[in-house]
Amino acid sequence: MKPYAFGVDIGGTTVKIGFFTSEGKFIEHWEIPTRKDDGGGKILPDIAKAIVKKLKEHDLTVDDLEGVGVGVPGPVVAGGIVNKCVNLGWDVVDVRTQLSDLLGGVPVEVANDANVAALGEQWNGGGKGHDNVVMVTLGTGVGGGIVINGKILPGVHGAAGEIGHMKVKEGETATCGCGKKGCLEQYGSATGVVRLAKIALANNPDADSALRKLDPLTAKDVFDYAKTGDELSLQIVDEVGKMLGEAIAHITCVLDPDVVVIGGGVSKAGQILLDAVLKHYTPAAFHASRHSDFKLAVLGNDAGMYGAVRMILNK
Repeated sequence: MKPYAFGVDIGGTTVKIGFFTSEGKFIEHWEIPTRKDDGGGKILPDIAKAIVKKLKEHDLTVDDLEGVGVGVPGPVVAGGIVNKCVNLGWDVVDVRTQLSDLLGGVPVEVANDANVAALGEQWNGGGKGHDNVVMVTLGTGVGGGIVINGKILPGVHGAAGEIGHMKVKEGETATCGCGKKGCLEQYGSATGVVRLAKIALANNPDADSALRKLDPLTAKDVFDYAKTGDELSLQIVDEVGKMLGEAIAHITCVLDPDVVVIGGGVSKAGQILLDAVLKHYTPAAFHASRHSDFKLAVLGNDAGMYGAVRMILNK
């Protein structure tokens, strides 16, 4: 095995690049802007230039690389081909071949960024020590990733792990960003928590809640006030826990993982979130998978870099 590898996490604003040894030791990381003009045509050349520059700083060349792993914010199908990525301005892009060619034939592995983050947490984060991990990411939306036997499960269409778009509620009138109604994302994401809070405030005009005084209102506010005993905030947290807990029970019934890792900005609420999820997960789960462990993610924004390089090291 060659001595070094890179893990690349492409985001809509910046590209995070991590430099590792092929034994998995983290050396350093940095960021470059994601230039989306020209249909995102500058993104891969910019990454290649940044990697070559870093190698030169360490008196190395591409011949010293085991490979480059890449996470992208879109579906990835067989062969490292990204099947449209609106956030980057891409249509169908053969990331594996193009980036490899730009780096003189260095091996490249590509996967969806949520799946890559799940692999990072499985390798060196909340799921460390376990081969089978489901990651649930609660941010602006709800995402997810699946790792089975230490490898990403991408799905035939690159859509495995898109748990945010499981239907969890009948009769919902609001439309999810995906075009459906009643998706988990509408209740478990940061924006979903705020939406539930506004509904609760409107439906309980006489409730004496500290949330009523806040403008803007955030998901963090809801969890922070729930920790102080604010009754309406506690009700909202319980509803969020119900939606997430029952949805995860469906997932573990199918996948039976060692551990469920919960990450994203909402996960910073900590134990109060885990308690709310477990309250509803346990009675809803199939008995054989009822005792799957639950952990908070620990790698934060670095999970994508770790997971990306892990794809290369797994090879």
